[in-house]
Amino acid sequence: MSAQPAAMTPELVSEHGLSAQEYEQVLSILGREPSITELGIFSVMWSEHCSYKSSKVWLKTLPTTGPQVICGPGENAGIVDIGDGQCAIFKMESHNHPSFIEPYQGAATGVGGIMRDVFTMGARPVANLNALRFGAPDHPKTRHLVSGVVAGIGDYGNCVGVPTVGGEVNFDPGYNGNILVNAMCVGLADTEKVFYSAARGVGLPVVYVGSKTGRDGIHGATMASAEFDDDSEEKRPTVQVGDPFTEKLLIEACLELMAGDIIIAIQDMGAAGLTSSSVEMADKGGVGFDLDLDKVPCREQGMSAYEMMLSESQERMLIVLKPGSEDDARAIFEKWELDFAVVGVTTDTGRLIVTHNGRIEADMPVKALADSAPEYKRPWTLSEPPALISPQDVAAPESLTGTLETLIGSPHLCSRRWVWEQYDHMVMGDTVRRPGSDAAVVRVHGTTKGLAATCDVTPRYCAADPVEGGKQAVAEAWRNLTATGADPLAITDCMNFGNPERPEIMGQFVGCIEGMREAVEALDFPVVSGNVSLYNETNGAAIPPTPAIGGVGLIPDIAHMADIALRSEGETLLLLGEERGHLGQSLYMDVILGKREGAPPPVDMDAERKTGDLVRELIRDGSLATVHDVSDGGLLVAVSEMALAGGIGATLSEYDGPLPRHAVAFGEDQGRYIVATPQGDEIIARARAAGVPVRTVGKTGGDAIAIAGEQPAPLRRLQSLHEGWLPHYMTSR
Repeated sequence: MSAQPAAMTPELVSEHGLSAQEYEQVLSILGREPSITELGIFSVMWSEHCSYKSSKVWLKTLPTTGPQVICGPGENAGIVDIGDGQCAIFKMESHNHPSFIEPYQGAATGVGGIMRDVFTMGARPVANLNALRFGAPDHPKTRHLVSGVVAGIGDYGNCVGVPTVGGEVNFDPGYNGNILVNAMCVGLADTEKVFYSAARGVGLPVVYVGSKTGRDGIHGATMASAEFDDDSEEKRPTVQVGDPFTEKLLIEACLELMAGDIIIAIQDMGAAGLTSSSVEMADKGGVGFDLDLDKVPCREQGMSAYEMMLSESQERMLIVLKPGSEDDARAIFEKWELDFAVVGVTTDTGRLIVTHNGRIEADMPVKALADSAPEYKRPWTLSEPPALISPQDVAAPESLTGTLETLIGSPHLCSRRWVWEQYDHMVMGDTVRRPGSDAAVVRVHGTTKGLAATCDVTPRYCAADPVEGGKQAVAEAWRNLTATGADPLAITDCMNFGNPERPEIMGQFVGCIEGMREAVEALDFPVVSGNVSLYNETNGAAIPPTPAIGGVGLIPDIAHMADIALRSEGETLLLLGEERGHLGQSLYMDVILGKREGAPPPVDMDAERKTGDLVRELIRDGSLATVHDVSDGGLLVAVSEMALAGGIGATLSEYDGPLPRHAVAFGEDQGRYIVATPQGDEIIARARAAGVPVRTVGKTGGDAIAIAGEQPAPLRRLQSLHEGWLPHYMTSR
């Protein structure tokens, strides 16, 4: 065993993120004090980021199965069947802490890491998405963070050659101290050529491939499991550095290797690097690993065992091969100019044994590292949700048109074109619905099928009522996929919250999980993968609860799909779904009245299902080609977005119902869609037959949004307001 540090002190243990009680558990497992390398290994494997010790008791309550699910949570990514011997493999993950410290590399390596999670299972990545949340626009760091994050995402994805097709960008003071960068990747594979991470078998070669190991990213997993303070800038050395060109080579080399029959198991070296990949592969296979760190390719001199085991250098994979196949595999990786080294062997000991410079630096039971991490059911309190606010009790604006112009030109609803034009969203040639619609769509290459993908959550709803907010996030993702004509298949989640040791924060997490569970069950929309990011707070100020939902759906034939753009003049605009004029927690209340009050809009899951199923049926049989779900900003914003997308105006009918006009215009009632159709009477009849509320709201045509009793809002002005805010913000100082 290597020499111990001068003293295994409580301070040293605390610096590694372990509590005194957890360290006592380490001593009990080992029967002795750990070496510094062993302490580091326990630190990362038992970190919140790797072990989910505060969240897994609740994550287990989420539905994860269904006839479409091939593989649920527990692997690198989830897998769903899309027919014809093909499957979609996808996951969403956070890179929040690194991106706040070093936005360019933090975001870039987040993209690289999520793609490796997908192609390590045998899939070729075909679509990237991201959900980005920044602080208030007037915060001194926001503009710098937006610039760095967007550039990092764009440069990495563009260089690798995978289209970035969709996502979200939000601004809120709640993220001033902790931004969120959630990256999602979708890949395609043949169901017979999916690869897993269980290293089953003894005497098998353990192979390291990809880039060399450096000192970047050491203790990244531990950093991601702690809140920030005024000294967070000192954590900059823990941010990884990415190389997208190497990632592209690694994708091609791995897929070439996978075309053969020599891989037993394969795993990305993600959080905790060589440590987590070796421990997880050994644990799932029921074996031990003997690693010889003298064989690990390093780019820096004199690296210690501690540094090599904890490094999070990017673009690296660990592979367990069939014996005797090493030379064939080596030839592939050397052809792609990547490092290849046999660094270990599987054993029947059930232990991770790490040797460096001829000395054993770690000798630890694999099961204890993987399965004995503490599992906490932390105390939690769920605050009483606010009462519903009657729309009659919410002040009306002087002008609906003026309010529309303010909303659509605000940071909340302005066009994100400045962002997505920095991403290559057309590379690979299969993108058929670009950013800007309810969901992106990519063609399943060589077929007429399409994969729809989206990212959704409304944090202000979750902050007001976590249960209803969690439910709404799942329903919104389901609705956005439905609006394209896709069958929603499954979701991945990225659970972003503050410090779980605070009961009110843990209550937010528990509440959101409960709401998500209810929605997932009602919509047959299982969770197949995901990520938990806790401790997103600085100096005790937590982010808003943000359970981001990534949804994937299947369009059987892309000849029958819909988008949001108005297509021709003289069509009837119909609203499908129930109107209640709900203004609590709405953008109208936030942006126009300057307050967040009341309950968020409730989600009726039966109505959601009934309306969505009808919309999908109408798209499939060719009756609808223009569909947009109604969400942030309400009906008037949704119609305006459709008009701007198609360059055709609309005249809205005078409303003669019981609700206030501003509640009809800007209410954020859930489960609703705006559709444009030349067959208004037929659609109305079919909606009524299906028990779906329907109302004619106007006609398409002209070059403005015309509202009875109001000055028209010219499309040219709306477009200027909608497109202008973000570019102006990013170029002003």
